[in-house]
Amino acid sequence: MVNLINLITIARIILATIILLFLIFGNYLICILLFFLAGVSDYFDGYLARKYLAESQLGEILDPIADKILIVFLLIGLSVVLDSYLIATLSSFIIAREIGVTALRDFSARNNISDRTKVTYLAKTKTSVQLFTIGSYLFALTFSLNLLLVISDILLIITALITLYTGYQYSISVFKE
Repeated sequence: MVNLINLITIARIILATIILLFLIFGNYLICILLFFLAGVSDYFDGYLARKYLAESQLGEILDPIADKILIVFLLIGLSVVLDSYLIATLSSFIIAREIGVTALRDFSARNNISDRTKVTYLAKTKTSVQLFTIGSYLFALTFSLNLLLVISDILLIITALITLYTGYQYSISVFKE
């Protein structure tokens, strides 16, 4: 069962690449369908791991990496497709935070303070908001809804603020005395 669950997670990483390609070539309907499939796979790999007590170290590492790859690929793809400096700039901040928190987790593990970088509720919410925002962009592109693109830009600003704030929380937690 562990292998099946990890395979679902790996499939999400592969899906991220496929979605990016369809996004670049302008097939937005396929993008949104595959993005939905990626979201469902994210739910099911966690659900199955908990239900069958099949959680693994590899799964714990792969799952957040798969989420990050999906988010990073699509944010970069959206900034290219929409030729948006706003998306590119905010995506850079989001990506920098993700790299920074990864470094904090590595530092914490090396210093036996891993409990300080456990995933928080706000960090889980951050991932949901990121995915919702990306879905909003894809929906707007699929159905040519310009107002929704503007709303998605506002959502991305909020997303970036939440993302940076969670990075700040992790930093404070790791470096407190």
